Amino acid sequence: MTQEAKTATGAPATLWDRTRRLASQEILETALRLFTEQGYDETSMAQIAREAGVSQRTLFRYFGTKEELLGSDQHRFGQVLMDTVGEQPADADAWEALRAGIAAMLALHDSRERALERFRLLHNTASLRAGYLEKWMRFQADLLPAVEARISTGTTNTRANANAVGETSLRARAVLATVFACLDTATMAWVDNGGEGDIIDLYDACLAGVRG
Repeated sequence: MTQEAKTATGAPATLWDRTRRLASQEILETALRLFTEQGYDETSMAQIAREAGVSQRTLFRYFGTKEELLGSDQHRFGQVLMDTVGEQPADADAWEALRAGIAAMLALHDSRERALERFRLLHNTASLRAGYLEKWMRFQADLLPAVEARISTGTTNTRANANAVGETSLRARAVLATVFACLDTATMAWVDNGGEGDIIDLYDACLAGVRG
């Protein structure tokens, strides 16, 4: 609650800030409802504006494209993921640090129902899924230095291609690819199960299966 009452700079939110946030939230709720009821591709920005009770000009001030209506908070998700991984104890390995980051990122969803609607749309709409996976690739690139720092090679017996890339970097990339593949698998399974259980538990099960 404290974070919601402040701006990005940490200053107390003004009435204008709160009004803008409420308007943005109402538009998002309207868009998500329409996407769920009639499909993402079948819903136009004009219809969203009309249903939300705002002009199209106002709508475009908040969201420049239709894709932003589902992906506008991805920067915040990525920042929480990065910050949480960086804040983990020095003796936490890469797997532990990334697991903490993923749990923190998943906790940002304001409700189970809203998360289920979003993930269902993201996984079942080809154009949205492509953008979603592209953002996750960016997350992996951003996290690479932090993961490399937590990986100790501990071996001198490396192959030639690993030497060329750098064994630590190669292992870090493999860890990140595995983590995000397990997270993607967990969210798809969660959607298929109608939102039963918790994504983080499904993630743990996926990762245990791979690492085991």
